[in-house]
Amino acid sequence: MSAKADQAQQWLGWVSDATSRGVAIRRARVFSVPESDYIRFEHYVSQANVKAGEDIRWLPRRQVTDIAFPGNDFWVFDNELVLVLHFTGEGELAPDGRELTRNERVLKLCTTAFEAVWERAVPDAEYRPA
Repeated sequence: MSAKADQAQQWLGWVSDATSRGVAIRRARVFSVPESDYIRFEHYVSQANVKAGEDIRWLPRRQVTDIAFPGNDFWVFDNELVLVLHFTGEGELAPDGRELTRNERVLKLCTTAFEAVWERAVPDAEYRPA
């Protein structure tokens, strides 16, 4: 098994364990239309994430013009901790690509953006790439 496949299996196990304890794990994907091959691939593999317990929604980028977004991908934990992800120009996680912060401004921007996207986004079961 490749390192990336092993990481994916570890993530799915973690998600399954967490959601079985009642933890909600939500992921919102904002994407450009027409969808790239990568986004179609992401949609295909998201079925394993959903099966593990993630709640995933999809929203075309054109529908988020009025939402203030952070400049980087992020995860918010327990509405108090933000994990900011920094990627290289090739789309790989940078060597120092993980930044944890409790900065109130960052937390507010991330949670506000996420909730606005979540409200508009299409649930995974209803989304079909073109």
